[in-house]
Amino acid sequence: MRAFGINGFGETPALRVLPRPEPGPGEVRVRIAACGLNFADLLMIEGRYQERPEPPLTLGMEVAGIVDALGPGVTGPPPGTRVAAFAGTGGLADYGCFPAARCLPIPDAMPFAHAAGFQIAYGTAHVALDHRAALRPGETLLVLGAAGGVGLTAVEVGKVLGARVIACARGADKLEAARAAGADHIIDSETVDLRAEVRALGGADVVYDPVGGAQFVAAFRATNPGGRIIPIGFASGTVPQIPANHLLVKNLTVIGLYWGGYLKFRPEVLTGSLQTLLEWYGAGTLHPHVSHELPIERAAEALELLRSRQSTGKVVVTL
Repeated sequence: MRAFGINGFGETPALRVLPRPEPGPGEVRVRIAACGLNFADLLMIEGRYQERPEPPLTLGMEVAGIVDALGPGVTGPPPGTRVAAFAGTGGLADYGCFPAARCLPIPDAMPFAHAAGFQIAYGTAHVALDHRAALRPGETLLVLGAAGGVGLTAVEVGKVLGARVIACARGADKLEAARAAGADHIIDSETVDLRAEVRALGGADVVYDPVGGAQFVAAFRATNPGGRIIPIGFASGTVPQIPANHLLVKNLTVIGLYWGGYLKFRPEVLTGSLQTLLEWYGAGTLHPHVSHELPIERAAEALELLRSRQSTGKVVVTL
C-alpha cells in the first residue's frame, strides 16, 4: 500500500510502499478514503508534538473510510461500515488499523472529505467552548486564527451556542471565510490594533486561541473581568507567558485544552461531544469548510499549504 511518512525526525516526508497491515486484538482495518491534515502533523515531523511517536511513522491523525476487516475478538463496526477515526498516526495511507472504539459510524450523506476533517476541528471547538469554558448565550467570543482548521469551527460552534463572535484572521480572503461562517465582527490581524479594536467592541468574555505569541498578549489585555481564555495551540511558534498578577486583578481564568488527551482519562466527553456535533451536522447547522482536497501523491504540497498558512478551514488528502 501507499503510505506517506518519515523515517526520522526532521526528515522530509516521502511516499513509500509498505505492506498492508493486519488488525490486531481490539482493532479494525479501514480502507482509507480521506485524511484530514492538522498543524500537529508538522510538529510531529520535527518531533515537537506533545505526543512523540518514534519514527519510522506514517503521518495523518484523522481519517474517514470503510471498515474492511476485524481483528481478533472484535464484533464491530462490521465490514462495509463508513467510519471516521481519530488515528493519532497512520492516516496518510491506503489502509490503517485503529482501535474499534475510536471508529465512529458516519451518516451516509456525509462526504468522506467532511468526515476526515470533522473530529479534531469541531471536537476541539465544541469541547473547549461548551465543556471547558461554559460559553453562554449573549457572551462575546473572540476567535484568533479564525480562518484555520480549528478557528473556523470555533466561529460556527460559538454562533450555535448563542455567542456574539469576533473573528481575527489575516487578509481579506480569510476574513471573508470567517464572516461566511457566521462571525459578527472581523478583525485583520495584519493591519489593526487587536487590543484596541476588541476593547472598542466591548471586550471579550471568552478567548479561543490557537495562535499564541503577540496575539495572545493583545487578547489577554482585551478580556473582560471574569473572562476565560483557552489556549488551543501556538501556531505563531511562541508560547506566551501568563502574568498571574493580571489574572488576580481581573478575575480571569486560563483554561488548557488538549482534545486528544480526553481519550486517556474521560473518553465519554469526546463521545458525547461528537454525538452532539453529528446531530448538528445532520440538521444542517454545521457546514465544514474544506479549502483544498489533494491526492496522496501531492501530500507534501498539502502539508505546505498548512505551513505557509495558505489554506482556510481544512486541508484533506484523498486516497
